[in-house]
Amino acid sequence: MTNEDIIKAAFKVWGRKLYRTTSLTDIAQELGVSKPALYRHFKDKDALLEAMYTAYFDDCAGFIKNGCNQAVNAPSQKEAYFIIVRTIADYYARNKEAFVFSLVYVYNSRDRNVVTREFSERGINFEQVGQGRAVFYPPVMQLVMATLIFSVAEFHRQRDKLCEAPAGSKLKTEGGRYLPRQLPPLADEAVSGILAQIEERIKNGLKLDAVKINALNYEALERRVAGMKYEDAEDNVLLKAVAEAVAEGGPWNTTMEMVAKCSGLSKSGLYAHFKNKQDMLGQLFITEFSRLVNYAKAQIETTEVPEEQLYLAIISIVYYLRARPEILVAIDQIKTRQLELGQEISGRLFRIIRSIELEAIRNYDTHLLVEFAQWILLMIVNTLAWWQGPVQKVLAKNISEVPNESFRFLFRFIALGVEGVL
Repeated sequence: MTNEDIIKAAFKVWGRKLYRTTSLTDIAQELGVSKPALYRHFKDKDALLEAMYTAYFDDCAGFIKNGCNQAVNAPSQKEAYFIIVRTIADYYARNKEAFVFSLVYVYNSRDRNVVTREFSERGINFEQVGQGRAVFYPPVMQLVMATLIFSVAEFHRQRDKLCEAPAGSKLKTEGGRYLPRQLPPLADEAVSGILAQIEERIKNGLKLDAVKINALNYEALERRVAGMKYEDAEDNVLLKAVAEAVAEGGPWNTTMEMVAKCSGLSKSGLYAHFKNKQDMLGQLFITEFSRLVNYAKAQIETTEVPEEQLYLAIISIVYYLRARPEILVAIDQIKTRQLELGQEISGRLFRIIRSIELEAIRNYDTHLLVEFAQWILLMIVNTLAWWQGPVQKVLAKNISEVPNESFRFLFRFIALGVEGVL
């Protein structure tokens, strides 16, 4: 057993478990060795993570370097974006384990400048793409990459569903556990299909009418929403403490002890309100998503103009999250489907989109409507959270500094794609 064998097994285990935490015990079981055997190669989990971090950048940079060089020399800015999209999406679609690892241990836990430097040291300079253009927030590349990552995450989640236990299944392992079906090899046709879907969404968004989008009175719509104030009720204090704990620790690492500390209750006192940690997280997200949806829906109902309805849905969510920064950070933990939302929450998101009278939206089936609703929400969260960076800044309520012009820009991207913002 070599260091490389252990690193490969670690990527495999992280990929299989999606975004949940993984232990050295899990990796040892994957290799069929004892946990102490791993310590002869890596002194602890942090040392293994550091080796995986290096391996990730080496592998990713080797795969995408040629495409990135082509993007730098592309004849237009637009073509440069699409070359990068195709290149990076191709890598992440084919390398699920690296994709999952990058979301949890690279982009969520490392300083952005450090990530940029790691790629630069391997001969890739993303800043060269878009050189000479005025800087505007959010950068087009940020919107492009957020859409790419969301779409790839959905692609892998849908493939994983093929391995779920069928109803009434009697297939068991010797330990009495369900033996999942093995995914078939990833066909080139499947990769080509997801690349085409991602490129189409990034290129054209919802394919709305640019004339109608340009004619909107954004300031008037924003003033309408700004008049709605969110007030926290006294019985919400506990859920606020849950949200703050999730914001600090993430959904998988948050403990009842952390929530108790934030709420001022004892750990045993929490069990008077929640059955367990999963029930606690479920109540948090269901309650907050219900309020958020009702808040947005009330704004949508103030107009019969479909394009206004869509912008009101977006900007009302922005105002809600500005009032609840701890909820913003908690939702940021699921910006790439890191926490399974479940049917109840997905249904609430669906209600926002179903209320909008746009023909382009009405033509979608229920699954695509739910996916579209999640995409909008997570694009908003990404724009708010990325502005401030560290959790502490967001919790300090500095997200009000993100100008409304940024969300007009985001709205145009959602409605028209890159075609509407370049």
